[in-house]
Amino acid sequence: MVLKLFGEILLYYIACMSLKPSRVVVGFGEPVSVSCEASRPVRVLGWESAIGAAHTQQDRAVQWKVDSLIDWIEEPICYGVFFTAPRQCEEKLNLIHYKTPDSVTISSANHTGPMLEGKEYQLLCDVQNIAPVQYLTLRWYRGQTEVYNHSFSDLTPASPVQVSSILLITPTKADNGAQYKCVAQLDLGPEGPQPPPSVTSEPLNVSNCVFVFMQYPSLSLIFSDPPSFLRSPSPVYSWQSSDPKEKMEDLPLFTSSSLLPGTYTCISSNKIGKKSKQFIIKTKLLLFKLLNNLYISFFIIKISCPTHMPLP
Repeated sequence: MVLKLFGEILLYYIACMSLKPSRVVVGFGEPVSVSCEASRPVRVLGWESAIGAAHTQQDRAVQWKVDSLIDWIEEPICYGVFFTAPRQCEEKLNLIHYKTPDSVTISSANHTGPMLEGKEYQLLCDVQNIAPVQYLTLRWYRGQTEVYNHSFSDLTPASPVQVSSILLITPTKADNGAQYKCVAQLDLGPEGPQPPPSVTSEPLNVSNCVFVFMQYPSLSLIFSDPPSFLRSPSPVYSWQSSDPKEKMEDLPLFTSSSLLPGTYTCISSNKIGKKSKQFIIKTKLLLFKLLNNLYISFFIIKISCPTHMPLP
C-alpha cells in the first residue's frame, strides 16, 4: 500500500499485481517464464500476448511461458479483473529479447590495396541482424587498444537490423602492418548475460606504400614490398624504361640522378606467376626564388601502388 497526502485528502493506492521477475532478458530461441501474482482476490487473471497467452479464474497467480522465443513480439501484459475497486489493473512486462549478430565484418571503404601515408581513409564495420540495436556498442581496436566506440541508443527497433560504423584513419609509418578490428557488444544490464555477449570481426591488416617525394637531383621509384604471405617463393625484380638509354638495376628500389619523364615498368616474378606495374613519371619544374636572385628547382614525382604477387 502506498499513501499520499494531498492537502487534507489522504489517497491510497494498492498495487494490484506484481511480476516476477519484473525485467527479463532472453536470447533468441531461449525459453522464458514469468509469473504474474495478484495482491488480492481476483475474478480473472491472465496474460495478453501474441505468444503464450494464458488466463485463470480466481487463482491469484498465472504464468507466461514460452519454450523457445523466436518471434519479435510486443511486451506481454498481465491483466486482472478484481472483485473490489480498482476492479481492473494491468502490468506490462519489461522484456528484452536479444540476438547476437549473424556477422561482423570490417573493410576499407572505397579502397583496395596498400594505403598512402598521410592520406585519410575510411574503415567500415558492418553488423548483420542484431537486436535490440539500442543496446549495441561497436568498439574499434587498433591492436589491443580501443580507439573509438559507437553506440546506437537513439534507435528504437526491437527486431533485428543491420547497422554500420565508420572509422577515419590517416596511416603513418607506425601503422604499417597494424591490425584493426571491430567488436559488436550488447550491454543488456544486470539481468542479461555476463560478460556481455559480443562478436568480433576478422582483423584488417593495414599495409602502406611509401609515397616517395624526393628532392632533385636524387629521384626514386619503389616497388612496394608485399606482406610475407605474398612473398613465397621470393620474387625476382626487373625494370624496364620507355627510354632505351636508361640503365636500370634489378632491385625493388630504383634510384637515379637523371630520371626523365616517361613510363617505368617493374616486373616481379617467381615460379607461381608474374606481375608487373607501371610507374608514369610526370615531372613539373618548380622555381623558388632565394637570396641574390638565385633560383633552385625541384621535381614532383607521382607514383601509384603496385599489385601483389599471386598466392601459391
